[in-house]
Amino acid sequence: MKNLFAVIKRPIITEKGLDQKEEKSILCFEVNVHANKREVKDAIEKLFKVKVASVKTLSFQGKERRRGRYTGYKPDWKKAYVKLKPGEKMIEYAENL
Repeated sequence: MKNLFAVIKRPIITEKGLDQKEEKSILCFEVNVHANKREVKDAIEKLFKVKVASVKTLSFQGKERRRGRYTGYKPDWKKAYVKLKPGEKMIEYAENL
């Protein structure tokens, strides 16, 4: 993938994610379904100017949703947990919560 913003879609802000961010220096992002760990690592390092120690990814199947008698599926998506190297400055994206 060439575009960094095509790899990383958005940060995932949940209670679990914020706890891991403060205690373990782990960030959580929604990423492109076709992105691999190397692309996620490179995108995070270039966008936020930090050093990444490791990346773990999880793939999720889209859930079935209904509107009256019509059924459909939400799209599949992928989550990435990014661990920063010790001594790196933490990225602040959930300051106002």
